[in-house]
Amino acid sequence: MASHSTVAAINGLTSRWAATLPPGGTVLAAAGVWPLLGLLADAATGPARQELSAALGIPVDGAATAARDLLSTLGATRGLSVALGLWTRGTLPIESAWLDRLPADVHGQLTGDPVSDQLRLDAWAAKCTDGQIDAMPITVNGETLLVSASALSLRTDWIRPFTPGGMEAETGPWLGKDLAGLYRSTKLLNRVGVADTAAGPLTELQVIGAHGIDVHLYLGTPEATAGQVLTAAVATLHNRRAMVSGDRLPYRDPGPGLSVARVPSEDGEPMLHVSTVPFTVDAHHDLLDSPDLFGLPTAADPSQGHFPGISAEPLAIQQAAQAMTATFSAHGFRSAAVTAFSGIAAGVPRHPFRAREISVCFDRPFGFLALHRTSRLVLNAGWVTDPDTFEETSCDR
Repeated sequence: MASHSTVAAINGLTSRWAATLPPGGTVLAAAGVWPLLGLLADAATGPARQELSAALGIPVDGAATAARDLLSTLGATRGLSVALGLWTRGTLPIESAWLDRLPADVHGQLTGDPVSDQLRLDAWAAKCTDGQIDAMPITVNGETLLVSASALSLRTDWIRPFTPGGMEAETGPWLGKDLAGLYRSTKLLNRVGVADTAAGPLTELQVIGAHGIDVHLYLGTPEATAGQVLTAAVATLHNRRAMVSGDRLPYRDPGPGLSVARVPSEDGEPMLHVSTVPFTVDAHHDLLDSPDLFGLPTAADPSQGHFPGISAEPLAIQQAAQAMTATFSAHGFRSAAVTAFSGIAAGVPRHPFRAREISVCFDRPFGFLALHRTSRLVLNAGWVTDPDTFEETSCDR
């Protein structure tokens, strides 16, 4: 997987991006934005180069190599699919040295006909995400000279599927809704834990997937915002000592959505009972709404050129956006993100034994991270406010 410095840089961008999230359900993939920023930074000059370097979190001199290596290693990881595309107008001369630093066979042509070019780019997005994203998140127009895009798809099946059913929230914004529910039990108490964070106590549930790709669910206090929960969640990935695992949690209510008790048991073995909800979250992010976050304030200024490494013709960023979808179900997790930039001139029975029993319930808005297990690279981050209803799940499956 990617180097430690690259993982830290991408997770840092994830954390900063999550901190800016407005209210409502959403999902984002900094891992889809980061390599494009790296390739742009490699070709930038002046203030644009400095701003892109700050957004990347690594020195610009190694940005193109790190971006290319990241795309290569992600593409070689089972359960992940990665694609990079570059399209330029025939009238735009491209520096061969910059093209040589891109993966092979990614360069195509823009015809100059916006309708024809848009159809071709939309078809690329749909093909590279298996139809999960059906259109490029940017719109080609008569001024578009260059489009660079990445597509990142993720699919992981749970090692142990959930049992579907219905759920009723006892309190909070989902009270009274006929929710679909997902349930399962395990003797592995370390799948759940609580960390004391700047946002307050944070409950983490690890849902283990195939091929080393997992999804972690995070429940904060009712007052905690999406940005606070997800920022704290990313921080816990790199500070596991802050997480108190289920086998060491105190009894009663040690964290949000958690209860720990000693109960009668058939065999004296501990048990963790999980209740959560299936969901699908879709989002469209205009990266130029937060230009400082992505190092784009100067790069988007069309009064002068900023990328002499790409072309001798002056170029500026015209559009920058990401379209994303993520689905969490009884059997697994599936997501896709397309990021694009254009340029212009994620009942116990009675028994004699007693054992530790933990129950965790996600029945109000919560966060999630999809990540590569060993490297801790965050592939998707998101916030769930509108889970599937029981009727939707019954009809769809």
